[in-house]
Amino acid sequence: MIKVLVWCENIQNKTQEDVIAVYPEGMHNTIANFLREDPDISVEVATLDDPNCGITEEKIANIDVVLWWGHVGHNKVPDDIVEILYTNVVKRGMGIMCLHSAHYSKIFKRLMGTSCSLHIPPPGLGAEKLWTLLPGHPIAQGIPNPVEIETEECYNEFFDIPQPDELVFNAAFVNCGSFRAGAAYHRGRGKVFYFQPGHETVPVYRQKEIQDIIFNAVYWANNKTKNK
Repeated sequence: MIKVLVWCENIQNKTQEDVIAVYPEGMHNTIANFLREDPDISVEVATLDDPNCGITEEKIANIDVVLWWGHVGHNKVPDDIVEILYTNVVKRGMGIMCLHSAHYSKIFKRLMGTSCSLHIPPPGLGAEKLWTLLPGHPIAQGIPNPVEIETEECYNEFFDIPQPDELVFNAAFVNCGSFRAGAAYHRGRGKVFYFQPGHETVPVYRQKEIQDIIFNAVYWANNKTKNK
């Protein structure tokens, strides 16, 4: 059994009507619910609303993979929580997957050691093609090339991250440019995957191909092969 924690700051999910319209159950619950379809994955959720952000030493010690989504509340996460996550990745070998705007989360910046800033050009939202660069990689297993995303927030280079150990996906946006959209790293004993799709006002986490990539990444981060 792979024990997964889906973490979301849960701010826009409660206050922004266009986000509530897309994810009335909350984005974190959308992700958790499709992961629960796999009998080999056990899922918990946590948000900023929980005591200690839902993260303690005791709880994280039993988690294999964390999925982290944040956007407007990065600075609300206490530094001691970040250190719990960091230590469990590099020393214990926990996996972590940082989703979309979590490129600017404290934990991702801590793991990368760079600003993790990027460029968001106008028009802001547009169609995306997610191209597989490493078809033999476990995260790309069974994923069509390209994955067509009808609407997503346009991210563009320069993305201030270290050279990925493995660049699994690259994104191309209509009228925008390209972006390193699926970057895999090894940090100490643990694995880190940054995955770009996931803007809060579009239903990308309901798209099967995106769900399949997240499934694959969970198994990769936990050093297990996805069951068929």
